[in-house]
Amino acid sequence: MIIELNEENFDEEIKSGLKLIEFYTTWCGYCMKQRIELQEFENSDIRIGIVDGDESPNLINKYKISGYPTFILFKNGEKALKFSGFHTKKELLNQVMKYI
Repeated sequence: MIIELNEENFDEEIKSGLKLIEFYTTWCGYCMKQRIELQEFENSDIRIGIVDGDESPNLINKYKISGYPTFILFKNGEKALKFSGFHTKKELLNQVMKYI
């Protein structure tokens, strides 16, 4: 399941469970390519949030996002892992599975 997040709903969404969050921008070519990979999770139990960096600058500053796409894996509201760049579905699953 993919959920659009912003500064208003971000904290509520990450506070429980395991959530993979992608920070992206609409002008980033790799981010658009990444979206195709993320859509493969649409019907899965893995919860993915997406944050538009241009629309949520406070979150970009808070989590020190310096490039796109950047992923942060949260476990019960705490940052467990941060990584950047384009990743296939398999690579993303491998990262998430380490924390289940």
